Amino acid sequence: MYQPPAGARDLLPLDVAQKSWIEQRLQQVFQGWGYHRIITPTLERLDTLIAGGAVEPQTVIQVWDPEEGVLGLRPELTASIARAAVTRMEGAAHPQRLYYNANIFRQQPGHASGQHEFYQAGVELLGSSGLLADAEILLLLADCLRVLGVQHWHVILGEADLTRSLLQPFPDSIRNAVRRAIAQLDRVGLANLPLSSELRDHALFLLDLRGEPAQVLQKVGQLPLEPPQQEAVNNLKSLVEVLSALPSLTLDLSLIQTFDYYTGIVFEIISDAESGQRVLGQGGRYDKLLGLYHPQGKLIPGIGFSFNVEPVHQVLLTLGKLPQQTPASHWLVVAETEAAIAATFAHAQHLRQQNAQLPLTRVEVELSQKSPDDIRATARQQRISQIAWVNAQGSVTIESLA
Repeated sequence: MYQPPAGARDLLPLDVAQKSWIEQRLQQVFQGWGYHRIITPTLERLDTLIAGGAVEPQTVIQVWDPEEGVLGLRPELTASIARAAVTRMEGAAHPQRLYYNANIFRQQPGHASGQHEFYQAGVELLGSSGLLADAEILLLLADCLRVLGVQHWHVILGEADLTRSLLQPFPDSIRNAVRRAIAQLDRVGLANLPLSSELRDHALFLLDLRGEPAQVLQKVGQLPLEPPQQEAVNNLKSLVEVLSALPSLTLDLSLIQTFDYYTGIVFEIISDAESGQRVLGQGGRYDKLLGLYHPQGKLIPGIGFSFNVEPVHQVLLTLGKLPQQTPASHWLVVAETEAAIAATFAHAQHLRQQNAQLPLTRVEVELSQKSPDDIRATARQQRISQIAWVNAQGSVTIESLA
């Protein structure tokens, strides 16, 4: 009877150990690049979450509060961090380098039994724009994947403002349908839209703007570009040069994220593991989002990315990178008699405090009344390497187990 609700699941100790292995390594990289952790509320006002077109209201799991009105469980972290940055960190020196590691919640319309709770880890770089900031985010992302040991991955890079501007020739009434067909790589759908032959050719041209960066940039250069479009193309050329060390980079100007707040580069990280392709993460630039939360509407540039922890977990499992067991205790401390109980707990605490540095010393106290042979057998089964036998006088006998 007592099962988790649909869309929720339990993480058992081994699941947690593997998830922690991933998160700890990501945290070390984030901190090494100068990022500091931020924790925002699980619940936000609904208007905060949907500001800037960040998410569709129907994807938010909503909660009614008698005083606050409609609240929502966060479906992503960027909107919450943007709100916190401009309302709670006003006056802080820029750039602000922030990272997070948290659960998010999302409805999936049309998937009644789908997952509702997910885990993400990522960064937000606030207050900096331009080539250096864009390059930092993508190179930080690559450093994370290197430390995790992920293999056979590539970055798909797009440019939201450039792609949006290239869609302007289409009439308002049909532009969203064209955008949707391009986002879904739906060549047949594009061909069936009521478009003039000239606009249909333009749509199919946009659909094919993906591949090796130099070739895509050459194709775009054939278009009659306005100055802002040409600037975006020049910025992409410079960024591609900086990212030449990445193992694989695809420039895809048909890449259109579902979130509308992106204003510059957008990207996805794809794994080509033998078990199948997975989207390991995504991100982009959002130079107008923070202004929506600022009391005076001040524009503050921002860029970030998030890793989807579950797909990363699955890829690392297939590579054999993750722990296959929960950590074993180093010591089992056993009271030989009832009179030795106080001394037993005192000795266990002494062992824990002997080495205050990480990694910690794991010490268990034997709570059963089993025979010494049974205690030894159980300790071996649990991979405990040493037993400390404590007698009534507080004397300790140490036994090492094979």
